[in-house]
Amino acid sequence: MPTVIPAWFEIGSAVVLLLILAVDVFLAFRRPHVPSTRESALWISFYVVLALVFAGALFLIGDADHAGEFVAGWLTEYSLSIDNLFVFLLIMARFSVPRKFQQEILMVGIVLALLFRGIFIVLGAQLIEHFSWIFYLFGLFLIYTAANQAFTSHDDEMENESRLIRFLRKRMAFTQHFEGARLRTVINGKKVFTPALIVFIALGSTDLVFALDSIPAIFGITTNPFLVFAANVFALMGLRQLYFLLGDLVEKLAYLKYGIAVILAFIGVKLFLHALHENELPFVNGGKGFEWAPEIPTIVSLGVIVAAMAVAVVASVVKLKMDARRSIR
Repeated sequence: MPTVIPAWFEIGSAVVLLLILAVDVFLAFRRPHVPSTRESALWISFYVVLALVFAGALFLIGDADHAGEFVAGWLTEYSLSIDNLFVFLLIMARFSVPRKFQQEILMVGIVLALLFRGIFIVLGAQLIEHFSWIFYLFGLFLIYTAANQAFTSHDDEMENESRLIRFLRKRMAFTQHFEGARLRTVINGKKVFTPALIVFIALGSTDLVFALDSIPAIFGITTNPFLVFAANVFALMGLRQLYFLLGDLVEKLAYLKYGIAVILAFIGVKLFLHALHENELPFVNGGKGFEWAPEIPTIVSLGVIVAAMAVAVVASVVKLKMDARRSIR
């Protein structure tokens, strides 16, 4: 029988994680500033160490399977969050958000991401519990998403958002200037919206799309709702600091999207094989599972995730150096 994680640990961990996020949000709005490289690096290091400590606690209180599933899920969600970060950079640049206000607005985007993912975690858990065949759909969706990730640019996604923004500008009064994260201001005695509202809508729609991608991906690694929740929270922790630490470097990681595409495709195939192995659809193989369909263990998933991201980052860095040498010549 697999080890069950105690309820006190799940509840206590959820409360502590949400408190840490709440403090991060409070600090972002209480002391808006552009974090220094040292400050950002220290915060990111703290969150990474915290995630590893959490994995160690899962190993001691639960077992190696729980710890491995969390680490694999955390790394998957973290890689998707970095891709999400790249879109945030594009949005901030497109709407010319002053750098001193970016921290506040970014925190709103992160909170929206957490809310959307929380909703999809609950829905996903319910679907899996009552409809095991949903793994077929999750698997096919992730394979489609992987192809879309590899062959569609973020500029195409931004163009779709621009249509919505143009629609809003025609029907609502907006000022041209930001006032922090405030949505409305008063000009000549008339209340008007600030550009922050448009940025929040753009961030929210981006968060929604990424939540649709990330939740099936994490359920391909673990179906434990607590581990899914924890992996997502840890993936979002430090995202604000990572935004300022990496800056334009994220855009220069040319092969990052291919690494993420490989991860999504792998998990999609894993989900589809799991659906075949546990098949209950009466019109497929008479409602019986396919014994030849393998169940891919967590350790293999973890290896594929780490290898895909490592190769993508190393290849991107090599490309950067080669491009720099060509420019010198």
